[in-house]
Amino acid sequence: MTEDFGEFDIIRNFFTPDTRREDVDIGVGDDCAVLTAPAGKKIATTVDTLIAGVHFPFSTLPEDIAYKSIAVCVSDLAAMGATPAWLTLALSIPDADTQWLQSFSRSFSDTAKYFDMQLIGGDTTRGPLSITVQATGFVEPGHIMRRDSARPGDSIFVTGSLGDAALGLLLLNEQKIIDKPVFEYCLGRLNRPTPRVEFACAVAEYCACAIDISDGLVADLGHILEASQKFSQCGAEIIVDAVPVSSELRSYYDRVSNTSDNSPGAINWELVLCSGDDYELCLVVSEQQVSAVVSLADSMRLPLSRVGVINAGPGLQFVDASGESLTITKSGYDHF
Repeated sequence: MTEDFGEFDIIRNFFTPDTRREDVDIGVGDDCAVLTAPAGKKIATTVDTLIAGVHFPFSTLPEDIAYKSIAVCVSDLAAMGATPAWLTLALSIPDADTQWLQSFSRSFSDTAKYFDMQLIGGDTTRGPLSITVQATGFVEPGHIMRRDSARPGDSIFVTGSLGDAALGLLLLNEQKIIDKPVFEYCLGRLNRPTPRVEFACAVAEYCACAIDISDGLVADLGHILEASQKFSQCGAEIIVDAVPVSSELRSYYDRVSNTSDNSPGAINWELVLCSGDDYELCLVVSEQQVSAVVSLADSMRLPLSRVGVINAGPGLQFVDASGESLTITKSGYDHF
């Protein structure tokens, strides 16, 4: 249902928080937010835009859009070891659809509370559906994970599993729903990724280099290698068989290929390695800190897989468990 709401009606009715963090002096409702950062902390900030038909299908529910718009920013903060705190929202919508706004704003508020964040300002306008969220967090000065800190000999780890979101999008777009539970699981991973913020903030004590996997492992690990070149010649070798995939994804490819032996050869590795929307962490860890990082993940019951090593060779190479080279032709999701 569309109502004759103006910009400030929308803000007042749907985007005025009912709780306030202690570090927010002035939030929504004034020309600017006024904030107080904790003493001794660095401020980390990031921004992401999600556009209908580009970053999420037009059929995506408003509550899922709201959740994901925050989660992708929280994942960026996590990649640098930052604790989430504040949000701004720039929302472009075709019309003031009350039902859509209620669902979106309720989920946005619930998600912000889940991550202990507060909406502190933003903008609303009429136009094609797009959501831009800026997220700010705090990080310990000595525990900032960066892209440019990889060195030859470091181990490469990834959290969780890769490829589920890409498979969910593929099945949705092509309507190849041969296993409904698998489809629902993968679609859930697409619409509701899990930022690894708690683990990231803790692991930053032991890890100096990380990135969140938003555009695919190939592209995002490539960013680490490129950034680290200014300090050391860096390449990487990925053991494809060690890349973690969910039982749901493996089950799907077993069905498609009519196999039941869980052979890695049945999996579309380019989809797993080169697609976006995983929002897991890729960590590059010195050998001296590997045991501490693995122990931390175990204590949090977070799946963590060693998938390769940084070396002094050129570029990014892929091998199977026996050491045979594999060819991956795609480079990852490109926004242009």
